[in-house]
Amino acid sequence: MSKLASVAVVALSVTLCLTAPSEALAAKKKAVTSARASKSVKQRAAVEVEPAHPSYGQMAGLHATQDELNLKSGVALVLDQDTDEVLFSKNPEAVLPIASLTKLMTAVIVTEAKQPLDEVLTVTQDDVDTEKHSRSRLKVGTQLTRGEMLHLALMSSENRAAHALGRSYPGGLNAFVTAMNAKAQALGMADTSYVEPTGLSSKNQSSARDLATLVKAAHQHQIIRELSTSPEYQVAVNNRPMQFRNTNMLVRNPSWDIGLQKTGYITEAGRCLVMQAQMAGRKLIMVFLDSAGSRSRIGDAERVRKWINESNPTARVAAPKVTS
Repeated sequence: MSKLASVAVVALSVTLCLTAPSEALAAKKKAVTSARASKSVKQRAAVEVEPAHPSYGQMAGLHATQDELNLKSGVALVLDQDTDEVLFSKNPEAVLPIASLTKLMTAVIVTEAKQPLDEVLTVTQDDVDTEKHSRSRLKVGTQLTRGEMLHLALMSSENRAAHALGRSYPGGLNAFVTAMNAKAQALGMADTSYVEPTGLSSKNQSSARDLATLVKAAHQHQIIRELSTSPEYQVAVNNRPMQFRNTNMLVRNPSWDIGLQKTGYITEAGRCLVMQAQMAGRKLIMVFLDSAGSRSRIGDAERVRKWINESNPTARVAAPKVTS
């Protein structure tokens, strides 16, 4: 082999030695990336197909009830606040968990007890949710006035605030729950029972008819009307401002005239919503229970409002689904 050929062979060998590892490394990186992407897709698919735990209403088959507005809520009731005329009804007597709609009764008890709203309450370990392990921005040791706690419980559905309100009632939490049930009986809410003031327990149950009665009673109190419809609110926690927003986006919608509202959600109850609102020259009470989907209760409220504004409805009752 000539000297020139030998040099060429050596150069080629050097080139292969330098480039092969680089190409191998690139191929390895590509394989790893592909494997990660495939794993990610599989994980997403697993999440998507994983069945959610059904609500009580779903297990009872309430969503099989047909209604002309095609509502996503298993239970719905719309009535005239002044005349009690029922404009729309879907499974109104079904007794279901009501989640944070409970806090409306909590607010009624606190308001009617006339406890000082400027009294400072402290969040304690007793207020921490040990049932659903829900999160809270109010750390143990947080100090707020009773009025601030009431505001956050109604507007932002703050569980620790609601529990602190019940715990600070004369006689303690047991006396507070007793007062809640006594008030329900006094209002004629025969389908309603409470075991705690937040709604985290699925044992807090009621019907749409009873909740409409509660909305009417709560609406008599100006402070509940104002605090429940407040779009946002700021409190000072450890001398630092903390901003909270309303859990019901409709209070920020200028096309709605809402006089009182409360949202609620736990798995057993589905998405819930009660409101007092004016539309088409009428004061209406609206109740939506066991709605599936994070925005479905809002969509149902919009469907009802459109129907009210576009028609002059008389009583409508949804018919059970006929199967053969």
